[in-house]
Amino acid sequence: MDPTDTASPDTKSAELELAEPFLREVLGTAGLAVEYVRAEANLLFRLGEDGTEIPVVDYAGGYGSVLFGHNHPAIVERARELLDAGTPVHAQFSRHPYANRLAAALNRIIHRELRTDEPYFAIFANTGAEAVEAAVKHAELDRGMRLLELQEELTVNLERARSAVAAGTAEVTDLAYEQLGVTAPPPGGGFDALADELIRHNTEQLALPPLFLALEGGFHGKLAASVQLTHNEAYRTPFRSLAAQARFVPRERPGALKEIHAEERRTVWDLTVSDGRVHLTAREFPVFCAFLVEPVQGEGGIHVLSAESGAEIQRFCAEIDCPVVVDEIQSGMGRTGTLLASSQIGLRGDYYTLAKTLGGGIAKTSVLLVREARYRKAFEIVHSSTFAKDSFSCHIALKVLELLEADDGAAYRLAVERGAALRAALTSVREDFPEVVEDVRGKGLMLGMEFRDQSESSSRILREAAQGGLFGYVLAGHLLHRHAIRTFPTASAVGTLRFEPSLYLSDEQISQLEAGLRDVCHILRDEAGDRLVGAPGR
Repeated sequence: MDPTDTASPDTKSAELELAEPFLREVLGTAGLAVEYVRAEANLLFRLGEDGTEIPVVDYAGGYGSVLFGHNHPAIVERARELLDAGTPVHAQFSRHPYANRLAAALNRIIHRELRTDEPYFAIFANTGAEAVEAAVKHAELDRGMRLLELQEELTVNLERARSAVAAGTAEVTDLAYEQLGVTAPPPGGGFDALADELIRHNTEQLALPPLFLALEGGFHGKLAASVQLTHNEAYRTPFRSLAAQARFVPRERPGALKEIHAEERRTVWDLTVSDGRVHLTAREFPVFCAFLVEPVQGEGGIHVLSAESGAEIQRFCAEIDCPVVVDEIQSGMGRTGTLLASSQIGLRGDYYTLAKTLGGGIAKTSVLLVREARYRKAFEIVHSSTFAKDSFSCHIALKVLELLEADDGAAYRLAVERGAALRAALTSVREDFPEVVEDVRGKGLMLGMEFRDQSESSSRILREAAQGGLFGYVLAGHLLHRHAIRTFPTASAVGTLRFEPSLYLSDEQISQLEAGLRDVCHILRDEAGDRLVGAPGR
């Protein structure tokens, strides 16, 4: 560094934007590139032109991360205690009793909600996407180990048949040769030709990459593997070559599962010896690595999975021995009234991923939970993370669970009650503006309002915003600057605004949102895009 360079970091950053400048530019077109200087409960604060704080009601809620609000006093106090005590953040490859206490606390709640006593083993991570990546890796490790067991069994059966043929106690059926395409066994070498073709076929099949299943509209992250399980094609396509692919299942169409299975299933050949004959048998092997599902889709537009679809997914996966990975990263941790939103529809996962509120809005932490029947202990050796499972984040997560469970689960009940009040306001707006609002949906404090398509609006501003994929962001910019409301559209369905506030949402804040949404609906109904504050081209 040049010691004569006295420019402050703030001055330099003003000269050249280096931290994701294009994203900032896009946000700026919708009036969303504002700086927040303080956060408290259900509010964020930005500075006005005169330097005074402007409170903004936060309905984005860190994409569902702050169920207990920003800087909850009890969580902040616990954080200070930990830091003042010098709690170890970096003590890798040692005992972590606090991580075990956290896993046990999660298990107690899960056992209550699922009415089971089967343990779920915990693999900790830092973000939701990392928890999904861990789930994907674990599922493939499990699939690979099952394939090895199958290969060993096929080899044993092949050698048993070879020995029986060599000893003259069994002969290969003509049908077996036909099935393998070995048309005529050469003298003295018929079995070897059959065995070679069987091995070639099986080796080719078993080397096929895994295939994942996920629901249309699903979002599971943007890392190398998780992005291929996210339905939004714009996120997936540039990185297709980096990871295994997924088949996306239409929501609420159970019959599609059987169709996909029929198209994608694969078999290997096995040999059996009975009554002096060697028979060829087709055996299905695990091509499907895992089925990922959100009980409430977040980025896909706030769609709630029905109990019927959940049950069909459960049955299907049990039939083909495919693990169910329930992504509770946004819907879990009490936001819908239970720790696991999926428990409300009777869906039981082999894996669960939790994050966001788990860190109390302060710690960056997540967890993958794997049921005992599926757990592979070898995963603990081949997967690790520098920052995961540390004392600070584990103790913060324990405080979050303590707050959730306090007063016989009062927080869960509050999520349901506040969610019902918020939904009533949204529904009222929809009923008064049916020509503008398509739907209101969600569960608890995870709600969405879908607007009707404006791509053919007579307003150039509205039309171009809709056609350019900025419609929801433009509405969010207006709500921010005119009504001091912070929200965003869901990432893969930009015509839907999300509402994921904290438990401390007040009736006055709900009324403030309702007034803002009614203003927006008047503008859309009048096709008066020029009245939108901060809209591009205004």
